[in-house]
Amino acid sequence: MNVLRDRLFGLLFAIAVLTGAGWVHAAGLSEAVAHFTQDDYSATSDGIAAVNDSGDPRAVAIVEALQDGRLLFSAAAKTVVVKDRAGALTDAVTGMPVATPPADLSPVRLNNRLRRTVAAALGSLTLMSPDSLRRYEAAQAVFKSRDAGALETVEAALAKETDGRIKQALSEARAAILLVKGDAAEAAQLDAVNVIRARGDQDALALLSAVPASAPASVKQLADGAIASIRRDLEVWAGVQNAWYGLSLGSVLLLAAIGLAITFGVMGVINMAHGEMVMLGAYVTFMVQEVIRTSYPGLFDVSLLIAVPLAFVLTGIVGIAIERSVIRFLYGRPLETLLATWGISLILQQAVRTTFGPTNREVGAPSWMSGAFEIGRITITYNRLWIICFTLIVFFVLLAMLRFTRLGLEMRAVTQNRHMAASMGIRTHRIDALTFGLGSGIAGIAGVALSQIDNVSPNLGQGYIIDSFMVVVFGGVGNLWGTLVGAFTLGIANKFLEPFAGAVLGKIAILVLIILFIQKRPRGLFALKGRAVEA
Repeated sequence: MNVLRDRLFGLLFAIAVLTGAGWVHAAGLSEAVAHFTQDDYSATSDGIAAVNDSGDPRAVAIVEALQDGRLLFSAAAKTVVVKDRAGALTDAVTGMPVATPPADLSPVRLNNRLRRTVAAALGSLTLMSPDSLRRYEAAQAVFKSRDAGALETVEAALAKETDGRIKQALSEARAAILLVKGDAAEAAQLDAVNVIRARGDQDALALLSAVPASAPASVKQLADGAIASIRRDLEVWAGVQNAWYGLSLGSVLLLAAIGLAITFGVMGVINMAHGEMVMLGAYVTFMVQEVIRTSYPGLFDVSLLIAVPLAFVLTGIVGIAIERSVIRFLYGRPLETLLATWGISLILQQAVRTTFGPTNREVGAPSWMSGAFEIGRITITYNRLWIICFTLIVFFVLLAMLRFTRLGLEMRAVTQNRHMAASMGIRTHRIDALTFGLGSGIAGIAGVALSQIDNVSPNLGQGYIIDSFMVVVFGGVGNLWGTLVGAFTLGIANKFLEPFAGAVLGKIAILVLIILFIQKRPRGLFALKGRAVEA
């Protein structure tokens, strides 16, 4: 009987303790959120600190709602509610749904100082989260806010953390706080400088530049050395990033110009409608994705793989039709050819504008082309990386076709000596049509790739036609290797000139350099023997 009585008293005591603890939490949180009803920045700052110190499980949700503008208060009813992302309202203290919200609800206002305070509070609240991603984001938030009040929590989290990436982020957050506080031991500050130096990015540079003047001389000296070292590293990485951007631009130029190099080299035709073949390929991609979105949504990730052969065939047929109906009558008359193909480009632009409208069309990116990753201090996007790979595949497939197929052999023969090729039985007019179709087809698949990085509109091709001619002339008319070298050279040179001269002046400088280069080498980097030489 005594045993049963003791167990009953123990159970009642436990219930009382738990209830009392819950009441204490609720009372503490209620007093904390009451600050938000005063609509005063100072009171809001006190409320953030009180919520942070309350230890209540709802503190994270309240601070997140405050950060997102979803924490609402009623000045008349003195209540605070949280609006979730679906729009439902719950009481900030109890978490219970609010059936009849007050009429005067309005968001708790924040200024820039309070936003930093909110970020710091949220960081310290989520440092112990079981979710590794939230812990990492919390550590980054504390690093940026450098809130001295979070130091104890950061150190506690650092002692328990086992994930290396998060542990590094916590170490950087702790170092940032120690440097800003300025009252830590000299040895701790020196260690903090080394930790921030290892981070090595712009945030680290700004933090080291803000080391207080009251810091020990050894700390200032080490910080100055770290600043110089980080700046040198960032300059090197900036050069690497520009080189990557140049390769990316060069791949786009190569993809747009490679078809033009074939057409210009074999036929000697200045095709001003080449950009419109690129534009048609982009619209083929748009149409493929529209059909997939409405009828076969599960195939969206392979939409580009479907669009590539369709764009090649469609634009190839259009190219053959242009050659058979217009170009064949203008061989040997380059000025008339230029004017005729310019007129064709205007007709194609207007036809697309009439069919699809003048506005940009949405072309989505498959999941495998979305996102980015980092190597060192440079960011590489998957869509640009895939375009470079796709460009090189197209280049080497075309190179193999020219070298190992009958059509390629006949095209090279016509390029080198048209009359001799005709006397050997090669039907040069047929080669002209197929060459024009091949160049147009390659321009079409270039449009598929460019739809992922540029606006799909009737004017898409106009942005690439001049650059394509520059690449072809600079590399050497009709030489694919020259086109490859020319595209990447111009792309990289353009990206290195842009930071100094700007985008427009950089392009003008490139054009001037090409003009000067052509004065010395009129046939480009890699010249071929062809009709221009024979003439």
